[in-house]
Amino acid sequence: MKSESRLFGIIAVFLFIATFVYAGWTDGQMGHVDWIGTTALALSTLLLVMCGGFFWFVSRRIEPRPEDRPDAEIAEGAGEVGFFSPGSYWPFGLAVAASIAGLGLVFWLWWLIGLGLVAVIFSACGLLFEYYTGTRRTAEH
Repeated sequence: MKSESRLFGIIAVFLFIATFVYAGWTDGQMGHVDWIGTTALALSTLLLVMCGGFFWFVSRRIEPRPEDRPDAEIAEGAGEVGFFSPGSYWPFGLAVAASIAGLGLVFWLWWLIGLGLVAVIFSACGLLFEYYTGTRRTAEH
């Protein structure tokens, strides 16, 4: 986690400097500061500081991972990464539902936005609970 916190910290410092450079540059070019871009850069800096701070906070409370130690061997990072679904149609459904909601936002059609959001919720629930249905659920009872 230390490597991630360093990465987020370095990018946050860069964006902090870029915020002031951008504000000064737009003030010199246009005669006034572009507050939208300056605010976006400032908020991006704060988001990176928040993420980097979280990783730093967690890295102090866990054992150092192989990625964080300079003397680590490649074999130390081997092992099971996690479970990945062999095939699921729910991500496609989630993408279609988000597209429908986005299309409703583009044309500002309330009924299409509502339909898309309901479809997003349904698809997200389907993706979340796809392995908690059928024979696996009944086998536990």
